[in-house]
Amino acid sequence: MGKDVIIACDFDSAQKTLAFLDQFTGRKPFVKIGMELYYAEGPAIVRALKERGHRIFLDLKLHDIPTTVRKAMAVLSSLDVDMCNLHAAGTRPMMEAALEGLTRPDGTRPLLIAVTQLTSTDQTAMERDLLIREPIADVVMHYARTAMEAGLDGVVCSPLEAGKVHEVCGRQFVTVTPGVRFADGDKGDQKRVMTPAEAKRIGSDYIVVGRPITQAADPVAAYERCLAEFIGE
Repeated sequence: MGKDVIIACDFDSAQKTLAFLDQFTGRKPFVKIGMELYYAEGPAIVRALKERGHRIFLDLKLHDIPTTVRKAMAVLSSLDVDMCNLHAAGTRPMMEAALEGLTRPDGTRPLLIAVTQLTSTDQTAMERDLLIREPIADVVMHYARTAMEAGLDGVVCSPLEAGKVHEVCGRQFVTVTPGVRFADGDKGDQKRVMTPAEAKRIGSDYIVVGRPITQAADPVAAYERCLAEFIGE
């Protein structure tokens, strides 16, 4: 499985998204469409970016009763995205239902990954707001193991946890890691962060990078810097 850099296209319109991606005249980056953009533009933006040749991580983080999630995933499976996700906290039956809904009649489907704990969450917030007292690293590993047992392909986790996830769930279990910043960059509201080079060393399979690329003076150069640090290209 190859490593890759996924650009988080956290824009509020198709116009802004397409204008941003117009700058990439060479390699077509793998892009993430999150809630902001999807809720603004709907399935049309997914189809537009697929037509342009981009691979897509549809980041909607589904979390509901199993029946609802199964039906929603059946709808999303028709969009031909490459990866989508849900919250592992939705429990194993929900994850199994999601996998069932996402799988097309011919047996194909996008990668399905589970969010363990958001990178904006730290131990204090988890204990105070979620009443989860276990160490956050143990919680992440438990969620990852449950996702693997449910048949999912991997998890979204902090790059700090990627190596341990592979130890617990195997090398083929995919780790998708946001919370990546350049060493000389601003951490923003992320708590558990790492540089692209550090994420590579610890074993992340995909890194998701937003503001360090989308808000850079030269986004293409920032993207190429990420590729160089994370993949060596």
